Amino acid sequence: MFWKSKPLWGKKPRLKSSYDAVIIGGGLHGLATAYYLAKEHGIKDVAIIEKRYIGFGGAGRNTAIVRANQRTQYNVPLYKVALDLWPVLTKELDFNLMFNNCGNLNLMHSEAAMKAARMTIATAQFHGVESHLIDAKEAKELVPALNISEDITFPIHGAMFHPPGGIVRHDAVVWGLAKGCARHGVQIHQQTEATAIHTEGGKITGVDTSRGRIATKQVLVSAGGYSAGIINRMLGIKLPISVLTIQAMVTQPLKPILNHVVSSGAYHCYANQTLKGEIATGAHMDQWPNYTTHNTAHYIKHQAESLSDWLPCLRGVKFMRIWGGLADMTPDMAPIMDGNDPIDGFYMDCGWGYFGFKSCSAAGKYMAEYMATGNCPDMLKPFNLRRYENHELMGETAALVSYTPDN
Repeated sequence: MFWKSKPLWGKKPRLKSSYDAVIIGGGLHGLATAYYLAKEHGIKDVAIIEKRYIGFGGAGRNTAIVRANQRTQYNVPLYKVALDLWPVLTKELDFNLMFNNCGNLNLMHSEAAMKAARMTIATAQFHGVESHLIDAKEAKELVPALNISEDITFPIHGAMFHPPGGIVRHDAVVWGLAKGCARHGVQIHQQTEATAIHTEGGKITGVDTSRGRIATKQVLVSAGGYSAGIINRMLGIKLPISVLTIQAMVTQPLKPILNHVVSSGAYHCYANQTLKGEIATGAHMDQWPNYTTHNTAHYIKHQAESLSDWLPCLRGVKFMRIWGGLADMTPDMAPIMDGNDPIDGFYMDCGWGYFGFKSCSAAGKYMAEYMATGNCPDMLKPFNLRRYENHELMGETAALVSYTPDN
């Protein structure tokens, strides 16, 4: 017998003609913002508009790593809140998010890198985030499979060890937040495309969708790699964002060999072992802007060479699956979270690059506060769009640009 399936979070809702708030993008940031709007601020008349299905974009195309060992004084507190929220959300949502704080090990391959790590660790510790500098032998004690010999491309000098970091099951977070949203009255509209955002007198008035027009006074665009295009096309606001493909893959299942997340900036490679035993691995983004999620032989070759150099036990292991996602990169590799500028009632949450997954819980919490009160929380103030106009780029990794947003 054929059974019609229905979403895990309930029946398909009927699209209403008006909502208190509309969120464009059914990814983790949109879901988290809607959840906190309803739960903490009592704003339950919210519609999430998703062109395809929830979790289609970056939410379902990542390697599920979470950490709070960023570089700058503005980023570290935000990611710490996000990291601390995972066990809280697991309990609140009554849904197993499979959070495993197995620890994050960032390999260093030169004395210069070790010195830079000391600065990063000092920033983390100042903000109450546990992080330690260890030598190569200590790193091998944590991960016995590491090759710490001198005969590899980039010999390991030491590592930055961040015990609270780890992994969370990304699709479980999507489903858990969706259930939480529905339980609090938020409506999720999949297969519904936002086609226009309407304004009048410098204020948001509504959103056109493929299923009809919605009247609303608040709109949040949180559509990952598609956000900049949506905002530019619908509101004429140009953002300093480049969209690039980032690829990842998994190996065949193996017995447990990797009990921490391990990454290397020199190799542009990171890896962790999933609950199924696969080695999930990713690298830096492709070097040319594009909107594809295509995979490349060059990337497969890079991952194989990198992993087999510093994890030689993986030589001969087969890659089983590869995928691509979109990274919306800003010049300083920090997000844009802003609102009511230049349009009252318009909010944006974008530019996360490859940090979007690990930040979604905190970003949703503070964006919800921003939309509910109209006042920007202190945590989000450094991430405003005007920082590019004022040449106040963050030091996460900053490039010198001259940028003036359209008014």
